[in-house]
Amino acid sequence: MTEKSETAARTAETPVLETRGLCKSFEALRASRDISLDLRPGEIHAIIGPNGAGKSTLIGQICGTLKPDAGSVHLLGQDVTHQAARLRARAGLGRTFQISSLAMEDTVLQNAVLGALGASGRSWRFWGDALRDRRLVETAEEALVRVGLQDSARHRTAELSHGQRRQLEVAVALTLRPKALVMDEPMAGMGAEGSRLLTGFLDQLRQEAPILLVEHDMDAVFSLADRISVLVYGEVIATGSVDEIRANAAVREAYLGDEA
Repeated sequence: MTEKSETAARTAETPVLETRGLCKSFEALRASRDISLDLRPGEIHAIIGPNGAGKSTLIGQICGTLKPDAGSVHLLGQDVTHQAARLRARAGLGRTFQISSLAMEDTVLQNAVLGALGASGRSWRFWGDALRDRRLVETAEEALVRVGLQDSARHRTAELSHGQRRQLEVAVALTLRPKALVMDEPMAGMGAEGSRLLTGFLDQLRQEAPILLVEHDMDAVFSLADRISVLVYGEVIATGSVDEIRANAAVREAYLGDEA
């Protein structure tokens, strides 16, 4: 199958993740203005835009930490607009955060087991038992191998480098066995080598779980994205391929400038 036919086949498939007409205001500020976009099987769909464009607000509505004023969110064809974030996670929506949410005093393995415990739906009161549950530990260890942190499993998370912490966040998300991943600036604070390694990993991961990627690193975006949506003042002003976005005059003026 040619690249064009593969793209056409993906376009015809039911979206894994979809927003329809999302609107969100904070008093007089309209942070989301009728946002409709989707994530299709096997793709990376990047969301870019200047600071204050409403990217974090959009992610919050998709992942369930913010309730939209209007519109809906659909995961695997099901309306999850009114589901809590933890229920969306159990249904297959994985997330990594712009600011680390890891437990720094716990070990790398404990953080990964914590993710596996959440995916299992068991109560937090079983946390002590979770470390003795072979299935949860194996799930956590498998995720650490996937991101290359198996040799650091017994280290305190606080001892990891910034790049390794980003890798651990991905591992925690993978313990959910996600059907879709929402990643909020995974390259933030990483050096050139760390960004290169993570870019390669995400490129492979898309076939397992498509990725909605919010990112300021335009080299990574242009390298990875099948489609890009540009968010400005809470509104999607363009969606298209890398070449289409680079050539879009409105996008160049609003955000890309010389980076195009």
